[in-house]
Amino acid sequence: MIFRTMDHPLIQYFSTFAILSPDEKEAILASIVTKNFTKGEMIVKEGQYNKDSFFILEGSVRQFKIVDGEEITTHFHKKEQWIISLTSFTNNATAPESLVCIEDTSIVVGNEQKGQELFKQFPRFETISRAVMETVFSAQQQWISSYLTESPEMRYLKLIETHPDIFQKMPQYHIASYIGVKPESLSRIRKRIAEKK
Repeated sequence: MIFRTMDHPLIQYFSTFAILSPDEKEAILASIVTKNFTKGEMIVKEGQYNKDSFFILEGSVRQFKIVDGEEITTHFHKKEQWIISLTSFTNNATAPESLVCIEDTSIVVGNEQKGQELFKQFPRFETISRAVMETVFSAQQQWISSYLTESPEMRYLKLIETHPDIFQKMPQYHIASYIGVKPESLSRIRKRIAEKK
């Protein structure tokens, strides 16, 4: 997958936070490390040491945690989204959850050391980076809040709105665990929604 400077998804993403100079764009592109994964391949395993963050160029990723031997899906990540964990900023940076590719996926790996080098070269990148993290963590907080304030049906409808293609890519039991119900409850939710239409 080859992108020109102007059309690289990561450049376009950063450009939503600040107007980048040609030198800044070139520096970002020079620092990029891209990795390709096949469907079903793990990017990170729960408990594995990890200080990296990930930006999805193509494909999609399922985030999950093992609870009592069962996989509980906690998030779906799609194209042009960051995957950033708060634990990656700690000294004991072990991944609290696993990341597995739903389909063939291409990602940019965000490395702390390369980030620090960019900050030294272009100090305002630190401000841009902080804005990115605030955006990502705000979205995470909104999802956590939805578990306290919304019904599973509302969460299901929100998933349809934000990730409509996920229903063709994932088994129903992963979607059920994501909205916090058993598969049979998901079937009832889908039936109620279909009857309302």
